[in-house]
Amino acid sequence: MAESALSMDLGSCLTLLVTCSLFYFLIQFVRLIMADSDLTLQWAAYFGHTPESKLGGNVIWVTGASSGIGEELSYQLAKLGCPLILSSRRENELLRVKQKCLEMSNLEDKDILVLPLDMTQMSMHKEATDKALQHFGRIDILVNNAGRSQRSLYVETNLDVFRALIELNYLGTISITKHVLPHMIQRKRGRIINISSVAGLIGAPLSTGYCASKHALQGFFNSLRTELTTYPDIIISNICPGPVQSKIVENAITEECDKVSSIKTDQSHKMATSRCAQLILITAANNLKETWISAQPILIIYYLWQYIPTLAWWITAKVGERRIKNFKSGVDADSSYFTKKSR
Repeated sequence: MAESALSMDLGSCLTLLVTCSLFYFLIQFVRLIMADSDLTLQWAAYFGHTPESKLGGNVIWVTGASSGIGEELSYQLAKLGCPLILSSRRENELLRVKQKCLEMSNLEDKDILVLPLDMTQMSMHKEATDKALQHFGRIDILVNNAGRSQRSLYVETNLDVFRALIELNYLGTISITKHVLPHMIQRKRGRIINISSVAGLIGAPLSTGYCASKHALQGFFNSLRTELTTYPDIIISNICPGPVQSKIVENAITEECDKVSSIKTDQSHKMATSRCAQLILITAANNLKETWISAQPILIIYYLWQYIPTLAWWITAKVGERRIKNFKSGVDADSSYFTKKSR
């Protein structure tokens, strides 16, 4: 009788263990499906360092600060008490962003330097860096955010468009980095945060030149990171957002450099810019090397490209077919990710 009772107890314990394990993995699966970032970033968001504990007081240079992700990052950094260097081509917009930063924080006027900058005018990058260093004495974090997207078919696109995208998104970024990095090497610490894209990981129709420029950034900074292994306190982070609420599509280059997209986009399905900026700051606070930030179903496609590329190719081809059909019909191409058919 005692052996029978013991056997029943062991069987019950085993059943309970299996049930709990299945329940745990079910919860993790649901979390993955509902997640808006990769597993490492999710872990950091729940258990890692907070931006408040690691970033406050750092002098941070944000390029492309006049709109979109760069603008929202500036606001959240201002709330953390970070002195800011704000750059973009549009000085009036930078002044607007500065004023709002001052209104929502305890920063003073001298704590925010408006530094207009054209990323394609690389001969001016050293002078801009010298001005930033003269004003603050140091640059703790460089956020390479400036860039433009593209909406055009390759066969209809002028070669100058591809040259312009490479000069702005890639060469402009590594140029400004080249002037800031020696300062960080001298101090033996610093962070370089690159706002790449899902387009830096996978191919997307209508964005051949944009994807090429973002792939170039990924390759460059992954290689640079290996060259800086003797400086463990200089951290390079590549951040790959998916669709985010901004004007990036409306301002995208089309088949000619001086022609922008005229298609009005539906932003409702895209991630809120504030959430994207929050996850970027968590990435920085925890020194993560690469993070993926996107709502579903884009995030799961990241994983498919990573682990099941043949299936990912098939899905991308199907999505791309609808995307191109929408584009030719004058409909927001991005809606093809979220609608069953073009209208």
